[in-house]
Amino acid sequence: MNTPPDLASSLQLRTTRLPDDDDTPPFPNPAPELYPFTPRLAGRRGRRMSYLDEGRGEPVVMLHGNPTWSFYYRRLVLHLRESFRCIVPDHIGCGLSDKPTLAEYDYALESRINDLEWLLGERGVSEHLTLILHDWGGMIGMAYAARYPKRIKRIVAMNTAAFPLPAGKKLPWSLWLGRNTRLGAWLITHCNAFCEFAARWCVARQPLAEDVKAAYQAPYDSPAHRLAVLKFVQTIPLRPGDPGFDTVQATAAALHQFRATPTLLLWGMKDFVFDHHFLAEWKRHFPHAEVHTWPDCGHYLLEDAGEVAILRIWEFLQRDPGP
Repeated sequence: MNTPPDLASSLQLRTTRLPDDDDTPPFPNPAPELYPFTPRLAGRRGRRMSYLDEGRGEPVVMLHGNPTWSFYYRRLVLHLRESFRCIVPDHIGCGLSDKPTLAEYDYALESRINDLEWLLGERGVSEHLTLILHDWGGMIGMAYAARYPKRIKRIVAMNTAAFPLPAGKKLPWSLWLGRNTRLGAWLITHCNAFCEFAARWCVARQPLAEDVKAAYQAPYDSPAHRLAVLKFVQTIPLRPGDPGFDTVQATAAALHQFRATPTLLLWGMKDFVFDHHFLAEWKRHFPHAEVHTWPDCGHYLLEDAGEVAILRIWEFLQRDPGP
């Protein structure tokens, strides 16, 4: 097994860039010391998607959820990019990407999957993919995987889903409020309630450092820039007829295709949404998976478990070459 890369030496690596990259991101890097990358931009239908493309080797695609952005994976990228090509997009409306209006972009699950498919096609990434998934990234990533199962070499899932709400699990009241009421929508967009709530309650071991908290929230600095945060909540597919529910069902029905795919499940057990019900469902679909749990960690596992979770991912990538 190779030695895990030293973080200090990894910081000295230069960011890879293409000669035709646009150097002006839609939103400036809010924390260059914490997020020491120069993001690239990909343009599609008049919208610019910010993404990282760091290192060389087999591709590792990291997909974030709500209300985070590629910042969530910053330390994992620094550890892996000496040995792997790390591709980490900010979904449209999130992070450093464009934040279009509803008239310009529908913020639908299917559009998210299409965006990912397009970006990977543009980057020439079509085989031996490792998917690293968190929160909404699980649904987006596994729906893409269901379209192209032969492209997927490994799966790493952290506090996420790729199937309907498990039996016995109720939608937490905070999500219900944001999903179903005008008051909830107003609190999310005008008071930044969802980002504030996440920064406080998605870690369990200790509070986020103030500079880390500020970096998570920086791209969502106005009501107009919180539209994606709101739409991710409002479009949680719970039952037939909800937007995206057909995609969720189809993805769940396709998960049997990955029974031979090396899979790693990393779980913070104090997650108030993606709790033991979701982990049990992942284990049902992926009985062969390697599983690590942290009873004292929350939804932001890479913040709570930190270097230990990163080491589990590194060991998995080195140990299990896949098919």
